[in-house]
Parts: sequence; C-alpha cells; structure tokens
Amino acid sequence: MDLGLRGKVALVAGASQGIGRAAAMGFAREGAKVSICARSEAQLNETAETIRRETGGDVLPIVADMTKAEDIQRFVAKTVEKFGRLDIVVTNAGGPPPGEFMKFTDADWENAFRLNFLSTVRLTREAVPHMRKAGGGRVINISSYAVKEPIAGLVLSNGVRSGAIGLAKTLSRELAKDNILVNNVCPGRIATDRARKLNQARAERMKRTVEEIDKEMAGEIPLGRYGTADETGDLIVFLGSERASYITGTTIQIDGGLVRGLQ
Repeated sequence: MDLGLRGKVALVAGASQGIGRAAAMGFAREGAKVSICARSEAQLNETAETIRRETGGDVLPIVADMTKAEDIQRFVAKTVEKFGRLDIVVTNAGGPPPGEFMKFTDADWENAFRLNFLSTVRLTREAVPHMRKAGGGRVINISSYAVKEPIAGLVLSNGVRSGAIGLAKTLSRELAKDNILVNNVCPGRIATDRARKLNQARAERMKRTVEEIDKEMAGEIPLGRYGTADETGDLIVFLGSERASYITGTTIQIDGGLVRGLQ
C-alpha cells in the first residue's frame, strides 16, 4: 500500500527514543522528510543519524523542550525554513510522574499542564498556518489509554491528558474545513523507558521485584504481552498518511485489548 507520504514533511516531538523515535523512523521509511526534537542533544543526534543510515531519509534534529513556548516556536520555524512546508505534526511529550492526589502540589499540576496540554496547544497553533498554506495536514497527539480508563497512581496523567482529548475533538471540527485532520493515539502498555520506570516505581511501592510486576502487568493484557514502539509508530504513520483521509476526531487506543470499555 502506498501511503502517499513521499515528499511530505513530518515534525515529531519527543523523538529521541521510544514511540516518537519509532514514528519518525516510520515516516522516513515512507519517504517523508522528518524534523525531530528532544531535550538531550547527544541522544537526538544519535537518533537522527540512525534514521538517516537506515532509511536514507532527510532528517533535521532540533534540541527543544516541549514545556517551553519559545522552543516550540523555534522547532516549527526551523522545520519550515529547512523543508519549505509542514504537513504532519506529532505532539509527543512523555508523561508526568506517578503518585497519589494528596501528594501533589499546585506546581506539580502546573508542570503536568505545561507538559501534556499546553505543549499540544502551542505546537498545533504554530503548525496550523503552515498546514493551511500546504492545503491540509495532520495533527496526531500521543496520549495514553488513561483517557479511556484512568490508571491508579497516575492522577496527573489521568487529569491533564483528558483535557487534551477535548481540545483535539474541538479542533477536528474547527479545522476540518482546512483539510487538517486531528486524531489521538492512546498507547496501552508499550515496552518503553516510561513503562519500565512506572513498573520500577510500582515494584518499590509494593515491595516486590520488577520482574514480578512486569509479568503481572503483561498478564492483564488479552494478547499476553506488552506492545512495541514500532507497532505504535505504524499506527501514527498511517494516521499521518493519505490513506487516512477520512479519519478525524478519533481517539484510538493501541493496547492489545487491555481497555475494557466500549468507547
């Protein structure tokens, strides 16, 4: 299947590792030009070089922090300056720390808000004028299955990410006339550094081994295993493609059947 991505420009935030890296690699394999960002320059450059080596693609690495408005503005501006257009934006910024409600301060909530809500607002706002100029585009927000089924011990993520889903649904209607499609991808238990850290924290809290926690968490998934970053990246690439031209306003979990709800 030709995804119609050759020559398109995809901007992927938080792309030095995990799901962001897999998405960037996937877009490059399909012939898209890719702009990636992360806070760690060394890891970012290593990822850019790996993508170039494995795909032969054109990759622009830009050091940026998604909690900083000026970094987001520079990320988008440098991308358009380099490639001349912008077609696809993947908003991805990791997740806030685990913990119970009464342990978090206003500062913790404000940090989570900047990380997982304002970053989406800012990145989309910077990208839309360029997408309109290009005749359309795709905004793909990386969220969490927590917006479908709140996760115990992740109150910051449960609360803030749900607001970003409401934003995306609103934008999907507002921007449809511009042929800009807005969708959310909600990974379940995916084998990433974030998942490993959460399981480590759970093991410490419950005074159990990480291996026990890993096995227990995987056992709750109907497919019996954690997903991979590449599997999630494939979904993101499809949503960014011409083959997904009638999909907008959706919130799609990729979770091996974990979420029990009907919606």
